Amino acid sequence: MKNKNLFAVIRSAFPTDLSATAIESSDSATGATLRLYSWHDIDEQTARIANLLLSLALPEGSRVAVQTEKSVEALMLYLAVLRAGYVYLPLNTAYQAGEIEYFIGNAEPAVVVCSPKSLAWMQPIADAAKVRRVFTLDDSGGGSLIDAAAQQSSVHSIALKEADDLAAILYTSGTTGRSKGAMLTHNNLLSNALTLKDYWGWSSKDVLIHALPIFHVHGLFVASHCALLSGAKMIWFSKFDPNSVLTRMPEATVFMGVPTLYVRLLADARLNQGACKNMRLFVAGSAPLLIETFNEWRERTGHTILERYGMSETAMLTSNPYTPEQGERRGGTVGFPLPGVSVRVSDDQGGMRPEGEIGGIEVNGPNVFAGYWRMPEKNTEEFTADGWFKTGDVGKIDERGYVVIVGRSKDLIISGGYNVYPAEIEGYINDMPGVAESAVIGVPHPDFGEAGVAVVVAKAGTSLDAAVILSTLKTSIANFKVPKRVFIVADLPRNAMGKVQKNLLRQEHAKLFV
Repeated sequence: MKNKNLFAVIRSAFPTDLSATAIESSDSATGATLRLYSWHDIDEQTARIANLLLSLALPEGSRVAVQTEKSVEALMLYLAVLRAGYVYLPLNTAYQAGEIEYFIGNAEPAVVVCSPKSLAWMQPIADAAKVRRVFTLDDSGGGSLIDAAAQQSSVHSIALKEADDLAAILYTSGTTGRSKGAMLTHNNLLSNALTLKDYWGWSSKDVLIHALPIFHVHGLFVASHCALLSGAKMIWFSKFDPNSVLTRMPEATVFMGVPTLYVRLLADARLNQGACKNMRLFVAGSAPLLIETFNEWRERTGHTILERYGMSETAMLTSNPYTPEQGERRGGTVGFPLPGVSVRVSDDQGGMRPEGEIGGIEVNGPNVFAGYWRMPEKNTEEFTADGWFKTGDVGKIDERGYVVIVGRSKDLIISGGYNVYPAEIEGYINDMPGVAESAVIGVPHPDFGEAGVAVVVAKAGTSLDAAVILSTLKTSIANFKVPKRVFIVADLPRNAMGKVQKNLLRQEHAKLFV
């Protein structure tokens, strides 16, 4: 049979000259080169790690759980797990022991790889879950994993896999109840990666600045896969720093980031058209991009950010156009469904919403995951009878076919029987003078069932008055949409990918009216 292993396709895309630089590891603070990795290095090191895993005689379909700091060797570990035919399980580096205990217990990995500093508390958790082997991998690419792999052969035959074989499990953020493990197949990941490679115009001449974490779809799958499948070079940073990114940007052609990274780059006076002279593409995702950031970036750099939409269960779903022939990149939207992906908007009864009306976003396509790990009841709940996945996002498709995300369904506020969409209210607040950003949440209320609460951050050097914000809203929107209270705060709580953690805000203000 033809091998459908994702790594087999990635390996076939390597350039003929394997001595060429594939990844340039760079200092996160200065941008200086630390080490060069050739395509040959990737081939040999992934073979050694794959052989190490095979030497453990693991059962078919074994999971390899990884919680390590970002390094080139960590990326090679991911590729080696695919190469050996096992299932990769990335874990957020911010997770603490209690959270890790749940993930290890639920996924039952055969192998765990962790940072050396975590070994003391990770080992007992792994032992309790009967994990066969625990290795370490540090942020400089050393550790017991690399030491053990060095003893293995650099020759390895890529494991034969079918398209529907499991390649990775990604645990969702778990903002409502326990995290769920989204099962992604080789075809889920490959179909999406090849689509993005073509749609975004990738070639072997590209140079990607990779400054995202690699425990998440954006950094691990979208960024890495596009570069690897194009034979493109990566400038690799273990952490994002605006100084180092701007230092290396004249050498690059592509940058991917969450909105927070764009805001931090805009705060640096060196960001201008000259700094971006060789860039062809800036991609934003993982959290909503404020229209103010979108517009300021275009004014400062001459480039229009391409915003896209995806999630752990589906990888990428939509994208703003890459070429003018496809259409314009429109701020406040996430573009059109990607080729091969279908998007529709439904009402609460399962009917379809007409053009421009808000409802639940449902998707279908080869990129949609195979279901939740060991949660058949969730699969029944979150897939429609005709096989479409309910994303949990609320939005609309406008008259030109652009998808607009309004918010998460769990963020919907039902106040006095009326539906209130937080993103709409946030839009009005964010347009007010002196407002940097805002988050609107619903909390229990004895009379209305739920009441809106706005948490607002002021721009640097300005002050805000909660009463003025409320009075301004009352002149702009229906009274039932106006929050009952406004709080001015220094910043909003965010997760590692820059998403505002509204669940924490809801917890904080849960007893405000009761």
